[in-house]
Amino acid sequence: MPYSCVDYLGDVTSEGDVKRLLKRLSRLLDDLIFFNNAGIAVIGTLIEDLPLEKYQVVLIVNVVGTFLCTKEAVRQYKKQSPQGGRHIINNGSIAVHTPRPHSISYTSSKYAVTCITKSTALDGRVFDISATQIDIGSTLTTMAKPISVGAMQADGVVRPEAIMDVEHVANAVVHIAGLPNTVQVLGMNIMPIKMTFVGRGRFSLRLSTSVPYCK
Repeated sequence: MPYSCVDYLGDVTSEGDVKRLLKRLSRLLDDLIFFNNAGIAVIGTLIEDLPLEKYQVVLIVNVVGTFLCTKEAVRQYKKQSPQGGRHIINNGSIAVHTPRPHSISYTSSKYAVTCITKSTALDGRVFDISATQIDIGSTLTTMAKPISVGAMQADGVVRPEAIMDVEHVANAVVHIAGLPNTVQVLGMNIMPIKMTFVGRGRFSLRLSTSVPYCK
């Protein structure tokens, strides 16, 4: 099967740009699998020091952008014959499950993406439209590369983190996109096996020699 690539310069927070993109894609491609990947982050700022405008810009890109693209993708899917049978895949974050320190804007935006994903899955299923959220851990991208040098952990200490190649995320997206329209993956977590995720830190484990007994 030949692959098609379309270049389009636009702003995911502009409804007009998103509409023009979907209109162009509908003319060029028979099948559409939409991957909402655009996102930005402001990390390392205390809650009380975070300017409102910086908080807002993260929400606008990560949440409004995802909503606008989802909105137009759903509109396009409903026009197709047969309807649906397509996938909307959202780039979430494992921050949804366990936040990083000092990341309130990014974390809250990804929680909102979870709501968009679940609402899309619920409202879209009657049209055979599926929605998936991939919550991705530390991956070697331009935005996340500094994490491999050092990132603050839950105990307040900065340590290098394990990081994985973006190819593994791409393979997960391809797998989900290739599923039949009778199957939906609502959510997936993918991360390096040695990433400090659960608890977001390293803590010593003390074993007690006595076991308390409660009657």
